[in-house]
Amino acid sequence: MYRFYVDPSQTGGEEIRITGEDVNHIKNVLRMKEKEEIIICDGQGKDFYCIIEAVSNSEIITKVLEERSSDTELNTKIYLFQGLPKKDKMELIIQKAVELGVYEVIPVVTRRTIVKFDDKKELKKVDRWQSIAVSAAKQSNRGIIPIVRKPITYKEALAFAKSLDYNVIPYEKETGIEASKKIVKEAKGHTSLGVFIGPEGGFEESEINDAMEHQIKPITLGKRILRTETAGLTILSLLMFELEEDK
Repeated sequence: MYRFYVDPSQTGGEEIRITGEDVNHIKNVLRMKEKEEIIICDGQGKDFYCIIEAVSNSEIITKVLEERSSDTELNTKIYLFQGLPKKDKMELIIQKAVELGVYEVIPVVTRRTIVKFDDKKELKKVDRWQSIAVSAAKQSNRGIIPIVRKPITYKEALAFAKSLDYNVIPYEKETGIEASKKIVKEAKGHTSLGVFIGPEGGFEESEINDAMEHQIKPITLGKRILRTETAGLTILSLLMFELEEDK
């Protein structure tokens, strides 16, 4: 069944109206007609199973048949603290992180971060990143639209992580793959989970020490050195597999 997204303010009654670019997609690309059924998601974890009642050039009018909680979300909210990478790597990271179930993406300025933004450029970048998150959420049938926050400092990220139940930080100098596997498995059952990924060049040793002082668990992802855009997707894939449950 085809799935579409609306603002939560458009839900709440027996009828939901779809407007914007999805109208053309439903009417002219999918060529859907009255009495066909679709799923409408509010981007906040609710799915509405609807039947199309009217199709026009400006809107699609649907009747709500049933409301359910989205079944595509992990029970654990994953927060990706991503050290800002160079060029357009952040776009790929956000796209794939959303597909893998991340709840929020938080860009972090670390000691080895090279990228610098002024306020105007930062706002433009965050808007661009958020639009990528929206597209990735739609493509992967997410029940929510993950948020991409404005960049914060590493110190602010550590303070944020204190509010989460469990945190891990892959580090290329960490050893003990069996211990790391255990740490990943123990992530299950927690409500919230933070994942820290360094930029190009990784974290400085002092940053790892700071993380450990905040009860963030260092892990190894193996004997190979992974790029920043690979490391995050690797640990997110492992976590998704561990945290996924039948619903």
